[in-house]
Amino acid sequence: MEGGRSSRRWRFASPNPAVAAAGERSVRRYLLDLHGCLDERGPRPVIPLSVGDPSSCPSFRTAPEAVEAVATALRSGEFDGYPSRDTNLAARRAVAEYLSCDLPYKLSPDDVLLTSGCTQAIETVMSVFGQPGVNILLPRPGYPKHEAHAVFHKMEVRHYDLVPERGWEVDLEAVEALADENTVAIVIINPNNPCGSVYTYEHLSKIADTANKLGMLVIADEVYGHLVYGSTPFVPMGVFGETVPLLTLGAISKRWAVPGWRFGWIAICDQKCILKETKVFHSLRSFRMLTGDPATFVLGAIPHIMKNTNDEFFSKIIKLLKETAEICYSEIKEINCITCPHKPEGSFFMMVKLDISQLSDISDDIDFCRKLAKEESVMVLPGTALGMENWLRITFASEPPKLKQGLERVKSFCQRHQSQVN
Repeated sequence: MEGGRSSRRWRFASPNPAVAAAGERSVRRYLLDLHGCLDERGPRPVIPLSVGDPSSCPSFRTAPEAVEAVATALRSGEFDGYPSRDTNLAARRAVAEYLSCDLPYKLSPDDVLLTSGCTQAIETVMSVFGQPGVNILLPRPGYPKHEAHAVFHKMEVRHYDLVPERGWEVDLEAVEALADENTVAIVIINPNNPCGSVYTYEHLSKIADTANKLGMLVIADEVYGHLVYGSTPFVPMGVFGETVPLLTLGAISKRWAVPGWRFGWIAICDQKCILKETKVFHSLRSFRMLTGDPATFVLGAIPHIMKNTNDEFFSKIIKLLKETAEICYSEIKEINCITCPHKPEGSFFMMVKLDISQLSDISDDIDFCRKLAKEESVMVLPGTALGMENWLRITFASEPPKLKQGLERVKSFCQRHQSQVN
């Protein structure tokens, strides 16, 4: 029998369409497409400027104190089984103390839920709030996993714009116009992926006031917390926990450069206990009981990682990111068809505008990235993956010489494809 006819016999022949819809919003889908364009047998090595994972670069090697903490946990033999209550409590207490250093109040271990990386933190939050009829406000450009999980859980996604001319600040007038009685939350990302911006205290205060006025929760993705190297210091959104209830999402993946260790958290910053009164707190804890904990040996190591990591390690990483951000910004200024509206001040990324009119045989940002991968063995992420057609996201968490080499290839590519009409 033909495949289509025989498949009718099986009840599993119609999988959940929300899974495919969520997958379409994945950065990984675009990266797989670009990998297919690479000539990996060519004479030049591939230079990935598309993913924020610096762990493969020797200069971004994690702190020796963190490595020793994990090694000690493994050697002890005490963290080979399922997490005990005491192990989980010690890890939550360590995270609460770590976050409380930057807040005007103290978080308790009960205010912290542990997750397998920030991705599971996003999944947990979207699972708790997701249901037909509600909507959530997400930034454009933004991090696609927020949208993917919102769509999967049947929420309507409404995008508010980040304004490049204002340092990628939130368009608060647009937020007020988008929100209605069915809006459950607004997501902000600070320091920002993909824009590299860092919000001032004043701007964050306005976001908190707006959310309070509209009666909606703030979900603050701060996975790049403290990775700032410009004139604007990092201010956690939790500072405004008295103004508006909020959930802070974070992980050790970026600041410690260990995304593979899969340790993240959800911190409940809610001085007026609104989330407890509305049962949101209970729902978050209940959902976490249905999902797996981080690896036990990482749980066992976390108190030592957070207590003993030397400040010199963090200073070295900040100094390196400041150098590579400067390299990226300076090199991009030398490329006629690409402009950067705002010099990055945080995270590993910058968003740049692509002027297609200056290029021949390039139809859009996706076409640009495919041909760049094929001809130059350099990977950058098309802005379409982030909701911004004819923009590009470039990652500069790389060794400086390799970054320069990759950007020189981008420049050569643009010169070779420069339109002769202009």
